[in-house]
Amino acid sequence: MARQNEAASLPPEYAGLTFEKVWAMFQETGKQIKDLSAETDKKIQETDRQIKDTGRQIKKLSKNIGGLNNAFGKWAEEMVSAKLWEKFRAIGYTFTHGGPHKFWEGGRVAAQVDVLLENGDYAMPVEVKSELTTEDVDDHIKRIEKVREQLDKRGDMRKLVGAVAAMVAPEDVRKYALKKGLYVLVQSGDTVVLAEPPEGFKVREW
Repeated sequence: MARQNEAASLPPEYAGLTFEKVWAMFQETGKQIKDLSAETDKKIQETDRQIKDTGRQIKKLSKNIGGLNNAFGKWAEEMVSAKLWEKFRAIGYTFTHGGPHKFWEGGRVAAQVDVLLENGDYAMPVEVKSELTTEDVDDHIKRIEKVREQLDKRGDMRKLVGAVAAMVAPEDVRKYALKKGLYVLVQSGDTVVLAEPPEGFKVREW
């Protein structure tokens, strides 16, 4: 009698439940969970595929941009080096030869210069950039110091002066380079010009 009263007190929604019905409900719930898990796995796999595809596209784009930068830098170097002779002749330097130069020591490159202009009295390492930064200026000064060391080891007592050349050189960077005692060449239309030095400018010699 107590069990009958207990069953009678169950909420209406549980009325008529049997073991078979409960088991069927568990099986249906399990199927739904399995289907949901499979769908989730499918979405995860699709997301992974999209991420990998995006990564490949980014890598390809980076490679293309890198190639463009390299080509632009090479073009800038060739264009600038072809104009340097006349630019420096106008301010008193008569260079007789020049071009890219590497200083070797013990089977390794001790210093590498984009363009080295030379005559019997002076040598001028020129660093060529597509866009010049203050870090480039500082690096070039260090490069000139290494060239000085190499010349000293060879007994070459010519004076060194330095220059930087760029297709794009912000005004503050130009001023920085000139303050450091370097000549600055910049793009102007289809040619290259020496940036106007400030009053009292004195080129640094090494």
